[in-house]
Amino acid sequence: MAGLDDSGSNPDVSLLYDINGMADDAPGKLARAIAFVGEYGLLLALVLLVVWCWWGARRRGTLDDAATSVAAVVWAPLAAGVAVLVNIPIRGFVERPRPFADHQGLEVLVDGKSDFSFVSDHATLAMAIGVGLFVAHRKFGVAGIALAAAEGFCRVFMGVHYPTDVVGGFALGTAVTLLLSPLAMALLTPLTKAVGRSARASRLVWRGAGDVEPVATLTGQEPAPGADERDLAA
Repeated sequence: MAGLDDSGSNPDVSLLYDINGMADDAPGKLARAIAFVGEYGLLLALVLLVVWCWWGARRRGTLDDAATSVAAVVWAPLAAGVAVLVNIPIRGFVERPRPFADHQGLEVLVDGKSDFSFVSDHATLAMAIGVGLFVAHRKFGVAGIALAAAEGFCRVFMGVHYPTDVVGGFALGTAVTLLLSPLAMALLTPLTKAVGRSARASRLVWRGAGDVEPVATLTGQEPAPGADERDLAA
């Protein structure tokens, strides 16, 4: 199934040429650097952002709060994986060739892309993680969504996706993350609470297991979470 109009009169194609044309005008080293960032760097940055968010989520004042926050953070990369799986039948149904297969004069900055173009896996992964982080923590989520937007631009700049491939990936990643979030939280929160109560793995969920509880025992009050932690999803 062709699925989408790839003619030269399509604004999607015109925007592809406009953005990819920047690669032709850019110095070779800069273009290659952007290609590396678009293929690997931004996804790695998103993974590191998830780890950073998880590290902060463990600092919640109580085990229940920490477990809920950690569950929300864990859902971000899981949602990305689910979204990519959902994309498999979509790509097989649409069967849209890569733009360089149908259009001449594109500057293709990465080799080996022989699969279908719609929807972009990179855009789907990036936006699913970004939206998942936004559910867990707004500041981290804004940073994640910004990185996802940069990922989408890079994919078109590299000549391996149409703009609509990227927009479709953003929509798919967002939809999967938000629609399945209630079910995911219902399943993950009891699991993270169980891990938080375990003797060996409790630090994966709640740093207060060793640092906060003695203070609470001495004062008779639960310590309040820091200002940066109150943004975490409850």
